[in-house]
Amino acid sequence: MKQGLLAALFIARKDLRTEFRTKEALNASVSFALVVLMLFSFAFDLGREEFYDISGGLLWLVYVFAGALIVNRSFIREVPNDCLDVLIASPMPPWALFLGKTIASFVLLLIVELISLPVYGLFNNLQWVHAFWPLFGVMTLATWGITITGVAFSAVTVNVRLRELMLPVLHYPLLIPLLVGAMQVSTALIKGEASDIMQELRIVIAFDLIFTSLALYLIEFILVG
Repeated sequence: MKQGLLAALFIARKDLRTEFRTKEALNASVSFALVVLMLFSFAFDLGREEFYDISGGLLWLVYVFAGALIVNRSFIREVPNDCLDVLIASPMPPWALFLGKTIASFVLLLIVELISLPVYGLFNNLQWVHAFWPLFGVMTLATWGITITGVAFSAVTVNVRLRELMLPVLHYPLLIPLLVGAMQVSTALIKGEASDIMQELRIVIAFDLIFTSLALYLIEFILVG
């Protein structure tokens, strides 16, 4: 178990170093998020209170679409030169390889979200600083759910010809309960009405626990067959 966790951290470190050196997925994801946020600021002609009512929903739409650009590359970068086959054939357990790639994608998507949040508030004149730490906690929980499922589907579609199309088709319907919960909690926190968010928060936590367990259990069948 300990060796597997060390291997997972090694894979995460390798992927993060590779991404920070090339910045392919990170630049694309940040650019996409900022452009969509700017478009949202021009597209909706709503009053201040009306915009607060949909603030969490718009924010998580941006996050989930930007996240697809990151998780889609988690296994694709290993395809050239049969690197993925070498990693699978190594003594490292498949779950460690999967967990390492999930951690790397989680960190990258969280960076995108932390860059996007101030811009979102600036473009739309939203006050979110008062709820930053609770909002950051929700972002952490929901982002883990997005990445753990997204990386799992990235492993499923890595050898599919239309993988860029197949991953969103498979991934987004699964995320509906997670996103509904995250949107409602985020909206309540931004509006300063966080007195009754426990039910939605439990949905997010339950999603993370269930799909983390399923992904770690099934990943050996997905990668090894």
